[in-house]
Amino acid sequence: RMSDRFAKIGQSGNPTSPIGERVPAERLREAPEFPGAYDPHIWFDVESWMLAADVVAEELIAFDPTSEAIYLDNLASYRSELDDLHHEVQDKIDSIPADRRVLVTAHDAFGYFGREYGLEVIGLQGTSTATEASANDVRVLADLIAERKIPAIFIESSVSPATISAVREAVRARGFDVVIGGQLFSDALGDDGTPEGTYLGMVRHNVDAIVAALSASPVAAAAA
Repeated sequence: RMSDRFAKIGQSGNPTSPIGERVPAERLREAPEFPGAYDPHIWFDVESWMLAADVVAEELIAFDPTSEAIYLDNLASYRSELDDLHHEVQDKIDSIPADRRVLVTAHDAFGYFGREYGLEVIGLQGTSTATEASANDVRVLADLIAERKIPAIFIESSVSPATISAVREAVRARGFDVVIGGQLFSDALGDDGTPEGTYLGMVRHNVDAIVAALSASPVAAAAA
């Protein structure tokens, strides 16, 4: 519904620009539960987010052409930071043992991230946070985690931790102690004034949490 709301804002005279539509279709990921629609979480592929930055600069210049030089300078500086971030993320993910590069989260927000940087991504819920996870979904995921001894699973800042907590308890009942690897930002940034309140800081927070948790040794738990 956000697309409809932004379209109405644009019709009222305030400029709006759907920057995601400028990302080439071959870089987009289809949302499995929404035929014909794309996964909106493009910001987790830093190279795609560079393209979004280009669009923002173009739109600002069109709106305020007298400041074109400022916008272009800022774009060049920010693109350099994004390029550094892209390589930093790849280097950090590559440091995780290959058999542990499995990212289990509350909902399917990290598909672009996994595809770009080499992680298998499993979301308990679908692409939308409105999707409900069933008891069978929890059971199937718990079986997979226990069988493969995935060391950590993650909660998200914008999703209730209840379902991931339920998965953890179900895994423990199978004799394996998976840890909660921390909170990831998926559909929101952190608080204003914190490093996570910026795009660069949010990505670094997520990557550091993922690397630390998945690189730790898994711990067997005594079955109840």
